[in-house]
Amino acid sequence: MDPRDALHEIAFRLERERAPQFKVQAFRKAAGIIAPLGVQEVVARARDGRLKSMKGIGGRTFEVIRQAVDGAVPDYLEDLRRRGQEPLAEGGAELRAALRGDLHAHSEWSDGTTPIEQMADAARMLGREYQALTDHSPTLTIAKGLSAERLSEQLELVAALNDGYDGFRLLSGIEVDILETGELDQTPEMLDRLDIVVASVHSKLRSPKATMTERMLGGVRDPHTNVLGHCTGRLVEGSRGTRPQSEFDAKEVFAECAARNVAVEINSRPERQDPPDDLIQLALDAGCLFSIDTDAHAPGQLDFLAYGAERAAKNGVPAERIVTTWPLDRLLDWTNSRD
Repeated sequence: MDPRDALHEIAFRLERERAPQFKVQAFRKAAGIIAPLGVQEVVARARDGRLKSMKGIGGRTFEVIRQAVDGAVPDYLEDLRRRGQEPLAEGGAELRAALRGDLHAHSEWSDGTTPIEQMADAARMLGREYQALTDHSPTLTIAKGLSAERLSEQLELVAALNDGYDGFRLLSGIEVDILETGELDQTPEMLDRLDIVVASVHSKLRSPKATMTERMLGGVRDPHTNVLGHCTGRLVEGSRGTRPQSEFDAKEVFAECAARNVAVEINSRPERQDPPDDLIQLALDAGCLFSIDTDAHAPGQLDFLAYGAERAAKNGVPAERIVTTWPLDRLLDWTNSRD
């Protein structure tokens, strides 16, 4: 087995299990260290022990490489594969199988952990027909939000990658901040060039209800918006602690989403579980479309769709109202109808 493949797969499977990021990065870093070495050089250094002395190669990563160059599937990877046979979520299997893609994910261009290519490769490995790349917009400086110039550079890379894919499309996109004014945090000219626009609120989440409602309505009414992202901003668990949901007139916001054909995101991240069940029901009653998305910041998190599918199924969301069950042509017809 190629030791780099083994290391990357271990990192993916650890992310899928929500392991600490330092543990994940140890394997991904080791893969990067041996990448410039030729195959025979890696084999020789592994077998005579020189690889152990390389900075960034620890005991566990050396063991994985050593077993891989000997032609075996490393024991550590075997154990992860065995654990990975269990589904992440108990319910929603039928709906999960109907999902064709994901409209919300991040790369190292903003606050993700890996290059775009690795995110795309993971989506392809999972059998996705399409995966949107939606790095943050410029106001979110803490997440290295993309200026118009950086986003333009990213679009060139996405186009080049798509030239090499067959049966898979990396969709160009953005998770754009809805500013306090209700405007979107990117130029209209750049938004015009994208396949997918996910509009989200990331700041002043404790604003008064009326203020937040008007802000969100402004974002939904922008003709570029396709998806309203993690609408309450809540956190229910995880390393960042918890955060209560923002207050807004959900009936009014969801009515506007339905009127303007904007999908309400069912965010699959376990720490978000956003919207809560009662708001999913309100969006259903309003006639909204939905998008089950991972909001992945690392390759292994792309498998979190299972969590979103479980919540959607529990709340009785019909598959035909979930845009991420649609084939690519229909999806792009829908996004283009917002122009």
